[in-house]
Amino acid sequence: MTDQAPPPAAPGRGRRGGGPDPIDVHVGSRIRLRRKMLGFSQERLGAALGLTFQQVQKYERGTNRAGASRLHELSKILDVPISFFFDDQDPVRAPAMTPGFAEEEASAYRPDPLQQRETIELVDAFLDIADLRVRRRLFQLLQTLASEPVRRNRRGRPRRTGMPATPVR
Repeated sequence: MTDQAPPPAAPGRGRRGGGPDPIDVHVGSRIRLRRKMLGFSQERLGAALGLTFQQVQKYERGTNRAGASRLHELSKILDVPISFFFDDQDPVRAPAMTPGFAEEEASAYRPDPLQQRETIELVDAFLDIADLRVRRRLFQLLQTLASEPVRRNRRGRPRRTGMPATPVR
């Protein structure tokens, strides 16, 4: 029997609060986001990884930490670079800015559209359209609308060209 103290816990493990590490939670939320964007169920992703859906849930909640080989596997299945899982990292843990670069104005900040509930709901609704022809036509319509130049009305609000100023009834 020795009087040595046990080795220190790995970073993020054995935290005082007992909860998962915030980085593991962030990585898990990005896994969930991409899975939902592709229309994969937890069962389908689990099958592709050789895991149960409960294990996928634990990764998504940050309860289980995704190691390097698992992130590599996930990046291939979800068709994203590994860096995708770390994007929008907590600014407290982000590296310091390089001297000489000015900070962006607060007004220039735009939240990640992939994190917005509206985007996820739009993707879910789009994937719920069973008829592939309808889905393709809707996609073409959205591309057309997005490519049209925006004009302003008298109040300075955006108005698409070629569209009536008042709703058609």
